[in-house]
Amino acid sequence: MNADTSYTAHVDSFARDHLPPRELWPEMIFDIPEVRYPERLNCVVEVLDRMVTAGHGERPVIRSPSGVLTYRELLTLVDRIACVLTEDLALVPGNRVLLRAPNNPMMAACWLAVVKAGCIAVATMPLLRARELSVIMDKAQVNAALCDISLKEEMELGRSACPALYFNAGTADSLEQLALAKSPSFTAVPTAADDVCIIAFTSGTTGVPKGTMHFHRDVMAICDCFPRSCLKTTTDDIFCGSPPLAFTFGLGGLLLFPMRFGASTVLVEKLTPTTLLSTIEQHRATVCFTAPTFYRQMAGVAFDYDISSLTRAVSAGETLPVATRELWEKETGVRLIDGIGATELLHIFIAAAGDEIRSGPTGKPIPGYRACVLDDDGKPGPP
Repeated sequence: MNADTSYTAHVDSFARDHLPPRELWPEMIFDIPEVRYPERLNCVVEVLDRMVTAGHGERPVIRSPSGVLTYRELLTLVDRIACVLTEDLALVPGNRVLLRAPNNPMMAACWLAVVKAGCIAVATMPLLRARELSVIMDKAQVNAALCDISLKEEMELGRSACPALYFNAGTADSLEQLALAKSPSFTAVPTAADDVCIIAFTSGTTGVPKGTMHFHRDVMAICDCFPRSCLKTTTDDIFCGSPPLAFTFGLGGLLLFPMRFGASTVLVEKLTPTTLLSTIEQHRATVCFTAPTFYRQMAGVAFDYDISSLTRAVSAGETLPVATRELWEKETGVRLIDGIGATELLHIFIAAAGDEIRSGPTGKPIPGYRACVLDDDGKPGPP
């Protein structure tokens, strides 16, 4: 990709103003064809609009306790919400929108609408309290918030002057009701491939959480690398798992990856190891994303559930003990795909699948990524 470095669709330049000078950006080496993207790219068009035009409109995309959404129904919902953002909230490309909800269809639709409208999604963990939210909102200079009604209390305490709309509220002023009055068609903002579309905050394990900024092309790259090479994703796959959509592990595994391939996902708000097993059984899920702690607890009771549909299980978020890997495989017959990822790199970049899985090592850089040790000058060090 030879990007036109002068072009940006962002009217609000906050994100670009906070990037380092372009000469200090990491060098991107596009050495596999799947990650060579055009100069102008809106990632939501690629994972949603193009799925409908490609003939997947009537296929399920989001399954939940409240029912099933098809790709066409999701597209209509996303476009209506995008109209609310640009008309009622008067947001412009480059504005930041805080998103706050458990894993449910409206949270997914809101994320997609924000990005399709050329704005920047700032998703937050449901467990955050008002003080933590206010830090994130201040750092990202948030312009508006979309929040599940179940999390309203902390949102109201933390949002100060930022306007907020609530969903799943069942009221006349809820986001859903406002959206129903809008056009079912919204023209995506023609963002640059290197326009920021996500500010993802780290967990803060080394101090105050830091906002990591990612481009539209980065979202596409995580979709076109790990799920393609390690999961061999097909349109018939049904994804499920426990990580929140506010966590980039969950955003990729439970929304973007299945959508990129015309597959579907199961979104459940509160999962325990046993209810995750029940979800796999009920929806005949084929791919699961969760942490080693869940796999260890699930292994002990897996015999009580029919999870024969499951063919791939991805573990990340914490170190995978050998004992957990071996116990899970013994009880289910499914080998764990261990992955190393980071908020700073958006998703998994080292893993092993199939015959390359070894008990102990995590794996190798997946196609599209390179891994090495750099010295203080940024030069590769010896093995």
